Amino acid sequence: MVFKRRDKRSYAQLARDIIYPKGGIRRSVRYVLHRMTRLPDEPHRIARGVAAGTFVNFPPVYMVQMLSAAGLAYVMRGNIIAALLATFISNPLTTPFLAMGCLKLGHWMLGIERPLTFGEVLSAFADAGAQLWHNFLAMFTDQVAQWDKLIDFFWFLFWPYTIGSIIPGILASIATYYMTIPLVHAYQKLRASRMSERSEKRRATRARLAGRNAASGSSAPGASGGDEPPATP
Repeated sequence: MVFKRRDKRSYAQLARDIIYPKGGIRRSVRYVLHRMTRLPDEPHRIARGVAAGTFVNFPPVYMVQMLSAAGLAYVMRGNIIAALLATFISNPLTTPFLAMGCLKLGHWMLGIERPLTFGEVLSAFADAGAQLWHNFLAMFTDQVAQWDKLIDFFWFLFWPYTIGSIIPGILASIATYYMTIPLVHAYQKLRASRMSERSEKRRATRARLAGRNAASGSSAPGASGGDEPPATP
């Protein structure tokens, strides 16, 4: 394969690169922004895609995040590639802060007065996952399905998380939409100007070469087109 890595990465290195890229987060962000600005589409369509991908970073749709971003961008008539790139805002470093902020806002909006700590959230996710797996196995065994942890997870975490993510997601989407339009427009204008300058330089170079070839051809013997000298008897 042409693009196959020479040194195969281990599973530990893959997990590390997902959490913290080898080139650093700053380089990854610059790469995503660079890819967004180079998309061959109208600025407002790219901005709609970025807004869709930004909104999807807030609700708890982790398993279908990219699919949700693509679907929302399609509904909004935005650029789907831009929406997929915008989902990289949500990563293992930023997701805990976004999740806790949306959860606390959701608890406040729903009037839930239950202590909320990061350890309790992780424990609730673990208990819900274990019970979901237990209920899946119960379909093929004699075990009895249990729903208490899943019900508590839905009303204590998932539903408040979803409600609390709507307002921050909308605000962030609006902000990124109006920030993306002038950036993409300015970049596309600059890129078009550079391409025009390069085209003018190539055109001028071809003209100079054509002039040199014409001059060298006219100075060659017999190139003037005059009468040939008479033959010697």
